[in-house]
Amino acid sequence: MEVGWNHNQQPAEDGSTDRIDVHIEVLVKSESTARRSEVRTHVLALLDRHSLIIGSYKWTEFDDEFLTKNVEAVAVPLDLKMNNLCVHIFSLNDDGPSTLNLEEEEELSAANHWLLPAAELHGIWESLIYEEAIKTHLLDYVSTAIFFSDKNVDSNLVTWNRVVLLYGPPGTGKTSLCKALAQKLSIRMSGRYSYGQFVEINSHSLFSKWFSESGKLVTKMFQKIQELIDDKEALVFVLIDEVESLTAARNASQAGTEPSDAIRVVNSVLTQLDQIKRYPNVVILTTSNVTEKIDLAFVDRADIKQYIGPPSASAIFSIYLSCLEELMKRQIIYPRQQLLNLEELHTMGYIESDVTALSLYLQRIAKKSVGLSGRTLRKIPFLAHALYAKLYVRASQVHPHQTRSSMSLWSCFVLLSSVMLEQERIFPKLFPQSWKNTIVQNVLVLKH
Repeated sequence: MEVGWNHNQQPAEDGSTDRIDVHIEVLVKSESTARRSEVRTHVLALLDRHSLIIGSYKWTEFDDEFLTKNVEAVAVPLDLKMNNLCVHIFSLNDDGPSTLNLEEEEELSAANHWLLPAAELHGIWESLIYEEAIKTHLLDYVSTAIFFSDKNVDSNLVTWNRVVLLYGPPGTGKTSLCKALAQKLSIRMSGRYSYGQFVEINSHSLFSKWFSESGKLVTKMFQKIQELIDDKEALVFVLIDEVESLTAARNASQAGTEPSDAIRVVNSVLTQLDQIKRYPNVVILTTSNVTEKIDLAFVDRADIKQYIGPPSASAIFSIYLSCLEELMKRQIIYPRQQLLNLEELHTMGYIESDVTALSLYLQRIAKKSVGLSGRTLRKIPFLAHALYAKLYVRASQVHPHQTRSSMSLWSCFVLLSSVMLEQERIFPKLFPQSWKNTIVQNVLVLKH
């Protein structure tokens, strides 16, 4: 069954109805001409043969010739036993974002527009690591909003606005999470909607010099968005990034430091949002770096106000782990060595041994990295290699070409930990001499 929300839950063998929906995502090759129903049949047969899988798993190689020919990957997020299988078959749109221009002002980019699922956004959801169940809660919220709309629930009696506000410091992945959420829902809701539309409004451009008649131009921009919403086969997501800029403009206008045109822009945007949120196939996503500057009237419009903060030590460990797995996969780190996740370390009691040593060292690096944003964390392996690899070559007396093509996992840990030695968060003065001395000492220690 291909659904976004399983309302016809079947009882388990013991008669209970507490089986969990497991969403199986099947990425079809772009050149495939196979019918979706045929793909689903083969995927269900594959899952039936491997129903004892424990934990998340992703197939990229198959024991079925049909799947090898037509399917790129099958992703399974949870145990298959005793669960309801919801199979979502999709292909990716290879076109990049298009620019949504206003007819009178072709030079003004009012918004960017993606057709979902988009190849450019594939994999972002999995790369975002947060505490608790933030991503699951956001998925459940939108699924519930669409479910209530499909059931024609009277919104005057039970109110929901289809507005999500993500707030928190810069670099924590708020915008990426909005894009990933839209991508994920366009896949999960593929049985309900044929495709997704994603519009990212450039809020800063709303106050540029081009908006001398801003109110009319904002209205025209939303008319274009309305054309997308009118297609009932499409699930439409509208993102307003850094929404605090709207409120800041209104406050500045009231204080007399901005032209009155600015307040017309804000009021026009809020009015248009109130108009489109009435439609069952639209979701409005907003982000803010500074919550104190958001208009209370706008905050009240949001059904979910979710704080997105810097990752914890455990989340940082998972981020680093995914980075190192990728570098080992590409043989930048070689030979491949096993790294345990935190659940496996917990099972082993965090006792140091030959099996756990590498993973425990990575955990110590993760604890030293607390306070850094997710954006910075994913840059650190690249920066460590780019800025320290030559120094490592000189200290370890390894042939430069050999080291540039691959390095051991221990060597990479030395580079990572050296980056984290200083507590200053933005690599001060392009690595002072003390850092360079430390990495040389670390490498020499490892050699002996």
